[in-house]
Amino acid sequence: MRNFNIKRQINKLYTLTTVSYFRIAGASWVALLALRGFSLLQIGILESIFHIASSCFEIPSGVVADVFGRKRTLALSKLVSVLSCLAMILSDNFGTVAFAIAFSALSYNLESGTIEALAYDSLKTVKQEEKYNQYASTEMMLYRITSSTATLCAGFALWLGYKKAYAIDIFFGMIALGIVCSLREISGFTGADDKLINSQTDEHNKEQMSEEKQERMNEEETDQKNIQNIRISERLQNVITESWHFMKNNRKARSIMIVNALIGAVSTLILFFLQAKLPLAGMNEALLGPALFVMGLGAALGAKVVGYFPKWKYKKYIILSGIGTLFAFGMTFSGNPYLMVLGGFAGSFADDFLEVSTDILLNDMIPSEQRATLISVNSFTFSLVMIVMSTLMGSIM
Repeated sequence: MRNFNIKRQINKLYTLTTVSYFRIAGASWVALLALRGFSLLQIGILESIFHIASSCFEIPSGVVADVFGRKRTLALSKLVSVLSCLAMILSDNFGTVAFAIAFSALSYNLESGTIEALAYDSLKTVKQEEKYNQYASTEMMLYRITSSTATLCAGFALWLGYKKAYAIDIFFGMIALGIVCSLREISGFTGADDKLINSQTDEHNKEQMSEEKQERMNEEETDQKNIQNIRISERLQNVITESWHFMKNNRKARSIMIVNALIGAVSTLILFFLQAKLPLAGMNEALLGPALFVMGLGAALGAKVVGYFPKWKYKKYIILSGIGTLFAFGMTFSGNPYLMVLGGFAGSFADDFLEVSTDILLNDMIPSEQRATLISVNSFTFSLVMIVMSTLMGSIM
């Protein structure tokens, strides 16, 4: 691609990840809602609403990225994220908060996978696909560092109040939108990269074309668009069909995904609700951020130690993760903030310990051409479980 600087493109994507995930209000949204007087049951229902919206938007958001391009989809994601924060600032009751939460889910869906796709397409354009693994690991590291830093600011967010905290998120969201606008669009679906390369040449040639040739070219472009629409329709149909057949014909894989989703949902919700329960148990608000950060370290440790048990049967992973999750659940009722943090650490460890082992097992069970479907089905299964468990856990805790 002429005048395309791949190093600059990748560095911009790194910067985008760093800026996008520094959300001090987003990292402590449960605590902020509790501070506003919302009950844990209401917060649980709001979490269910988030996952209901996420389930509805998951596949359509992928189609949007294919039709309109990665850059436009990312820009739309950042714009929706800003609008979600603005809606949260203006919210004054459960209904308006739910509206803001649904907008937030749409933002996540539009962003999920789109940055990675743009990075891969960019590297592929200059025949450097082999560098994608390096990009992915660096991008994940930046995500962890940035999100952990935002978590450390939880106490600061509570001190500011929800309006100022979300205003800071809007500020960083606008910076992220500016970064997206400076990116170079790459498309592997619509041929937009060819149009991008030859845009000036095409414009010059069109001026010199006869009216007859121009009409013929317009007809060809219309045919290409029709073919593109057919391909998109076929892709959507294939995703739904393959997902259904995979879930129907692979009982073992189906059971693994459901068990993983159940344990993962409980562990995730425990960490969410601890944001609200720790201050109620007497923890100083200034210590909430560091406490959440320490609990998050359990996830990193859980993911790391999986590699030391490569010959374990999957049932052992389930048993150990189940024990860790039950311990975390029990500690939330201890009333002791230190025991609650210890439980949160154990639950976080159990979540990623099982998640990584599940990913390894499932990827070994299926052929490579179905892996994209598996990711979609696995994510969709988790969302369905979260829809039910969020309200249930909120009523219990």
